Amino acid sequence: MNGFHNFVFGIYPYIALTVFLLGSLIRFDRDQYSWKSDSSQLLRKGQLRWGSNLFHVGILFLFFGHTVGMLTPHAVYEPFMTAGAKQLMAMVSGGLFGLFGFIGVSLLLHRRLSDARIRATSKTSDIVLLWLLWAQFALGLATIPLSAQHLDGGMMMLLAEWAQRIVTFRGGAAELIADASWVFKAHMFLGMSIFLIFPFTRLVHVWSGFGTLAYITRPYQVVRSRRVGMTPQQPLSQRGR
Repeated sequence: MNGFHNFVFGIYPYIALTVFLLGSLIRFDRDQYSWKSDSSQLLRKGQLRWGSNLFHVGILFLFFGHTVGMLTPHAVYEPFMTAGAKQLMAMVSGGLFGLFGFIGVSLLLHRRLSDARIRATSKTSDIVLLWLLWAQFALGLATIPLSAQHLDGGMMMLLAEWAQRIVTFRGGAAELIADASWVFKAHMFLGMSIFLIFPFTRLVHVWSGFGTLAYITRPYQVVRSRRVGMTPQQPLSQRGR
């Protein structure tokens, strides 16, 4: 195993996670006006509904699926599920939602590049981010045929052990995946790189999703409609009379 492999899969994960967490905190503290999704819905709705919905459904499922699947120790599910069964379940569900996400991000990318107004108002980071997400979905789907060649669950267990060693600060993580296919390694590297650039892109609005429950349960905003004959100059008590 060479030094580059050890850096990418033994040290780079900590760099990416540190920038991800501290960078997000610093941006929220110092630049809250940029903490937004920068929606282009007002410019053109075409492709946005299908693209956005498919993308969000796919990426949210895959994010939580990867988190639970990779970080759950084998001993937890071993009494009721074999490693091979878990891998098969991951391949089917990951393939389905990965396809949703891939179609969604493809629609969003095509929409942003093909519409002159949207492209003119897009930041370089917006387009680069969409290309990275497109490549990440493509690589994720490409791992499925490779996983189908090893249905005993061995490769998945190695990848899960790598993730668990990283988050628990145990050594020897990089050595575990030294013989993994380049497709798996590219998928993992690109995933870590997306975490690295996260604080510098519109992805920071994902953090606001944790406040969704408060948003749903907050009191309604009172908005009075303007009836026929009402003018802005009229006192509220006289409007509509």
